[in-house]
Order: sequence, then C-alpha cells, then structure tokens
Amino acid sequence: MATIQDIARFSGYSIGTVSRVINNRADVSDEARAKIEEVIKEQNYQPNSSARKLRQSISSEITIVVRGNGNIFLQSVLEIIQRCILEHGETANVQFVGELEDEVSVALQAVRQLKPRGIIFLGGSMDHFREEFAEITIPCVLITADAEGLGFGNLSSFTTNDREAAAHAVSTLIWHGHRRIGILGGFPESLRGVWSDDVPALRVLGAIEVMEKNGIPFDPERDYEPCSPLAEEGYQAAKRLLLKNPDLTGIFAIKDSIALGAIRAFRDMGLRVPKDISVVGFDGVLYSKYSVPRLTTIQQDVVALARKGVEDLLMRISYDSSAVHEQIPYRFVNGESVARPRD
Repeated sequence: MATIQDIARFSGYSIGTVSRVINNRADVSDEARAKIEEVIKEQNYQPNSSARKLRQSISSEITIVVRGNGNIFLQSVLEIIQRCILEHGETANVQFVGELEDEVSVALQAVRQLKPRGIIFLGGSMDHFREEFAEITIPCVLITADAEGLGFGNLSSFTTNDREAAAHAVSTLIWHGHRRIGILGGFPESLRGVWSDDVPALRVLGAIEVMEKNGIPFDPERDYEPCSPLAEEGYQAAKRLLLKNPDLTGIFAIKDSIALGAIRAFRDMGLRVPKDISVVGFDGVLYSKYSVPRLTTIQQDVVALARKGVEDLLMRISYDSSAVHEQIPYRFVNGESVARPRD
C-alpha cells in the first residue's frame, strides 16, 4: 500500500505539499495539485482516517527553540528552517535561550501559552530532555543533536556524527605531522567521557580518541580550554590555552566561531596561522570561507538538516508516524589554516 512518502517521491513534491493537497488546503499551486492528485489516483492511495491527527482546534504556528544566543551556525540553520516553513504555508515563532539555560522548560511554557502544533529544537542538552521532555506530547524535532537514545516516540532528530567528524578534523592535524594538539570549546563537563552525549562533549571525545589511537598524549589540564561558542570567547580561550602550553602546534576548535576568534588571538600574540600554529574548526559557516587564512573545517549540511527536520515535523503534525533519527553526512573542507609544524 502506498504511503504519503511514496506520493511525495513519485510526484516530486515535498511531504508537506502532499499533505496540504490531501487536506484540501488552498495554499497549493494548480500545477502541484494536479500532479499530486494524478499520482494519488495512480497509486490508489487511501489516507488512513483513523491515523490522521489534524489539529484544527489549536494554533497554526510552529515554535522554534534556539539554544545559544549569538551562535552563528544555529542562526544559519534557523534561516533555512524559517524559509522552509514559509514555503509550506505555515508560520513560526522563535524562542531564544542562553547556552546554559533550559530549552525544554522554555518549550513547555510555549506549549501552555502559545499552543503550537509542533516544536523544532535547535541544539539542546540531553539532560534537560531526559528530565522534562516527557511532559511534551506534541510532535517535536531536535536538530543538530541525536535524540535516538532518549526513546521518545514524538521526538525525531537530525544531526551530524559529531564524534566521527571531530576525529576526522584532528586526523588532519595528525596527518600533517602535529604531535602537540590542543582543544578549544565546550564546558568543563565536556571531559566527562563516554557517558556524556551532548554535542560539545562528543566533539571533544572524538578528538581525544583519535589522538590516543595515534599515541599522542593529551593532558586535560594543559591541552584543553573550555569556552562558549562565540568568537570573542574563542579569542580569550585561545590566549589562555597557549599561555598554559606554549608548545602546542595544532588547535582543534569545536566550532568555527571559536576557531575564528583563535586565529585573531594568535595573530595578536605574534603567531602566524598556519606557519607557526595550525587551526581546524567545525561547522562550515559562511564566514569561514572569507577568513584569512581560509579555515580548514568540517562542514555540516545545513540545508539537509533544516529541510528534513521541517518536512518530518509537518508530516507528523498531520499523520500518526513514528519518530525518525538520521545522521546527515558532513564534508571536510581543506582550507588554508593547516600546515606542517615548524621544526
């Protein structure tokens, strides 16, 4: 029996557009409606009326909860999410929370006051979800963090394999001959080890694991400096790290914004990147293409993360469907900020 996903695939339109045609919404072009109705007839598609969850009695808005003020990567994902939501004829409100604030508590408040049809979380603390998310029963999506291990039937997730990608980034430094490598970003608890499943911890863990695998010593006290994901914080953290351990030749920053701040800090300290010290980032934000030197980094697929998250949420708002969890492939960007260490 054909599914709504089949109709979307055969017609060439998104699941959200197919859903609007099935529900006789007006905000669909005549061309799209004709094509989708033709495919529905060809596939003998019959919507399961008992499974439909059209919520006509509540607000049409979707709530987006963004964790981390000033996070340029999440802002780029947010722009695409908002554009996708508009393309589907929906509306959204955005709630910003600080890096150390409780995003699930903010979402619970939004559920009570705004009555959204669904929620998109951009970033999040797994501890907050474990402790409070069970109170939220509407469809939700977590983007940039993996919620599969949480086991909530109404919470999908789309993310990058942060642990693997961080190992890839640090492997680049190792391949170039670096044996004294430092890590910037995250919080002190990011060193808790394998029992932490937050994104900063996974990136730090992936970096440490690949160093250990290659016999490179790592001293958390001398080779790691936590900081928030802001360029100015990365600037100060880079200075602190190099003052603790001036022998470092390569730096892995868990976010591009931190890496860009570090590059400026090293220049102000009289060091040249990459001649004197190499830097690798993570995220692939637009600004990294225009830094001097261009940043070597891990580029996340922001378009796929945003679009898959929106389409999954819109489908589950209208139809009973299980939560899905998907890792979106990343791409390594070989910039100009890594070279062999000086003798």
